[in-house]
Amino acid sequence: MEQMKQQKGEFIMTQLTYQKNGDYFIPEITLDEQPEGTLTKYGLMRKEYLKEYKGGTYSGLLLSNKLKEHLLQIQQQAEERLEVLMEQMKKSEGITEELKAENQMLWVQKMNNIQHSAEEIVLTELIYS
Repeated sequence: MEQMKQQKGEFIMTQLTYQKNGDYFIPEITLDEQPEGTLTKYGLMRKEYLKEYKGGTYSGLLLSNKLKEHLLQIQQQAEERLEVLMEQMKKSEGITEELKAENQMLWVQKMNNIQHSAEEIVLTELIYS
């Protein structure tokens, strides 16, 4: 069976093929290639946010087969931004390797505080926007 597809004012004929399965003919449909990469914390958080609060955007990305690409891009941006923010905050707070050697508990406390603050910024700017 031939199907007509319209792209930018042109009609393109595509050939649909079917596979017989018992008494039924099932169309052989293939999905577009998905980008390589595994979704981690920030990608999964973004996906859940889109699904819960931005249903139209989520559906549009899913139907256009661009959801994973979007999630991987946001994930990469979030990880890079977190790294930059943490380095900037470490410098402004004066956290050094000397502090780590002198007082490990204080160093851990300050680093945890910085990580939490930087992560809140990343979540607000990238994940939940």
